[in-house]
Order: sequence, then structure tokens, then C-alpha cells
Amino acid sequence: MTAFAPWFPALLMFVLFALRTPITWAMAIPALVFFVINRNDVPLSTFAQEMTEGTQSISLLALPFFVLAGAIMNAAGITRRLLNVAEILVGHMTGALAQMCIVLATLLGGLTASSNADAAIMSKTIGLQMTKRNYSPAFAAVITSCSSIITALIPPSIGLIIYGYLTETSVGRLFAGGIVPGLLLAAGLMLTTHVVARRRGYQPQRDSKASGAEVGQAVLDGLWALSIPFVILFGTRYGIFTTTESGAVVVVYVLLIGMVVYRAFGIRELPAIIQEAVLDTSAVMIMICAASAFGFYLAWEQVPQKMASGLAGYDWSPLGLLLTINVLLIIIGTAIEGSSALIVLTPMLMPVVQKAGIDPVHFGIVMVTNLTIAGVTPPVGGMMYTASRVLRVSMRDYSIEVFPYLAMMCGLLALLSAFPSITVWLPNVLYN
Repeated sequence: MTAFAPWFPALLMFVLFALRTPITWAMAIPALVFFVINRNDVPLSTFAQEMTEGTQSISLLALPFFVLAGAIMNAAGITRRLLNVAEILVGHMTGALAQMCIVLATLLGGLTASSNADAAIMSKTIGLQMTKRNYSPAFAAVITSCSSIITALIPPSIGLIIYGYLTETSVGRLFAGGIVPGLLLAAGLMLTTHVVARRRGYQPQRDSKASGAEVGQAVLDGLWALSIPFVILFGTRYGIFTTTESGAVVVVYVLLIGMVVYRAFGIRELPAIIQEAVLDTSAVMIMICAASAFGFYLAWEQVPQKMASGLAGYDWSPLGLLLTINVLLIIIGTAIEGSSALIVLTPMLMPVVQKAGIDPVHFGIVMVTNLTIAGVTPPVGGMMYTASRVLRVSMRDYSIEVFPYLAMMCGLLALLSAFPSITVWLPNVLYN
């Protein structure tokens, strides 16, 4: 047992993941087991200290602010206004409802900050409408889950905030770096949807393209919501506020929109909105606490150093290393939920990535994109489960429908890996 003990917590974590144990417990239990096994060398009280230490980061303050901003925006009826923008823009296209879902996801990227939240919103709105209009339920589930990946890239993104915290990378640069890949992903999803929808005979929502006046009116109606990402980037670029402070600024901004501009809710509704945000934030923060304790185990057993040493034994080019890591992450992503894989693997991979001279912003976008794709990949994808549960779709039917979308997204991932300028161009323009 002594020789096996260093690996037992890691093995236990994978077993718990395979049993679909909630992410927090799947990391906290193995971490506690490590401290019990090594209680003679490490005081058991260190477990609680490491759990607490996981929250001691200024950059993490942005997370609850952005989650609260998303809850306020939902209460203000922003989704309805953005859906109208999406219909005006693409309602004339083949498979219009599916195309609207993708456009709406792009517009919601700056509001929900969470891919799972995005998948839930769109499954309950556009997804159900698609099934009522004779779209295949499995196709609707695939569209609503795959389009929610865009939220992981367009700011603000919880995944990018967590990555920035783990690697001490500028969250502002990460936000800027995700915009172009996010728009490319949206374009790829729309092209794939056009091909599939044309074969299936899915009809447009409108007989003709919207007029310029209709587009202008729809954009004007949703202008307050569309302005949020620009407020974040403008403020951080010119030093008006930090990325962390931008979360608080956005909360005040959307409060004014919801209560003064749209008059969608009043003071009495605020406690329920805050409660929703607190519950969502707590779920993420407790996961980070558990990951911090598990990270102590990894550091104690020198797992990152051993992994780095193993990879460093080869003469990697930056592209070769990224493609190898992509394959590794795709394999791991089919068994482990994306957020937990991000938290566990980032500290292990960063030393190797830094040695190869890969820009941390570039790697962050590639890694978050990769692991979010895992969220729509059977058998454990979180967004897959969300959409499939709402639309009552079996994993078998979902797996058949998702294949062309996975092929397109893997192609985009290879493109992002091969051409760093796609990712780092905008951050370099804005922050240099």
C-alpha cells in the first residue's frame, strides 16, 4: 500500500468521475483521503486550510459579480430582446430557428458567463420551439448545447476567469483573446447548420430578409445588452477599472438597465435575483475550494513536475506540443467534466507550455475551447445532459446528431492551435 499510496487519490478521483459523482465531491474526497494517508507528515487541519486558501484571490472576485450581472439581465427580459435581434438577422435562412439559436448564443456570451446556463436558457426557449415546429428533438438538443460553447469564449467567461486565476494571466487579455475565436465558432456552427438543415428541409421563419429599418430597430431595442462586452473591454483597456472591478461596474450598469431603462423589476424582486446568483456562485466557488485541496496533493506528490518531465523528454515544437495536448484533453474530456479538467490539468500543463514558449493567452483559449467541446461530447458532457434532459433526448440519438458538429469544432481547434495570431492579435492591439 505504501508504494501505491501516492497514486491512490488520483485513481479514486477518476473512479468517482466515472460514477458521475458531483465535481466538488469527486475532488474533495480524494484530497481528504490523501491528508488521512499522510497525516503523520501533513496535519489533517491543512485540508481545511487549503480549501479556504482556494478562495484567496482578487481575480476571483470578478466571478460572483458577473454571475449576479447575468441573473439581473435574465430578470430584465434581455433574452427576449436578443431573440428578436436574432430573428431579424437570420430569420430568412434555411433552418432559421437553429440559426437563431446560434446567433442568440453569440449575443448572450456577455450575459450568462456560463455555458451550462446558456444551454439551459436556450433549451427551454428556442429548443422547445424547434420541437414544436417539427425539428428533430435530437437536432434541437445538439444545436442548443453546441451553440452554448460560444459563451466560454466571448467575455465574460467563467472558464477564462478561472484559467487566469490559476495561471496568473491577465483576464482582460484572455477576454479579448476569446472574441475572434468565438465569432469563428459561431460562423462554423451556422455553416454546418445550413448544410444539415437544407438536407432536412427545415424552413425559414421569414419569407424575406429584414429591411434595414427592421434591423436598426431590433439592434436599437437590444443595444443596452449588446453594449456590455464593449463596456468591459473599453474600461479595462483604458485603465478606467480593472477586470475584477469591471464585474462590479457591470452589476451597477445592468441594474440601471433593468430598473430604470426597461423597468422590468423593482427593489422587491432583488432578493430573489441575488439568491439565484449566490447559489450559482457558491456552486463554482466550492468546486474551486475542493480543487485547491486536491492541488496541494498534486504539488506534494510532484505530479506536475513529473508530467512536465515526461513531456520535456521530447523535442516538441509549439504546434506539436499543442496538438498532443489537444488529443490528451479530448480523451480526458470524454470521461471528465470540462470545468474540473480545467482546474486539475492547468497547473500540470503550464510548466511544459511555458518551456515551449507558447503564449499563455493562446494556450488558455485553446484549452478552454477544447474542454468546453467536451461539454457536448458523450458520455459526460454537461451541456449535453442539460439540453437532452429538457428536450427528452436519448444519448444514442444525441450522439448520432452531434457528429458533424464535433468534426467542425475539432477542425477549428486545430486551426486555433496552428495559428496563434487568431487568438493573440486582438489582445496585442488592445493591451500593448
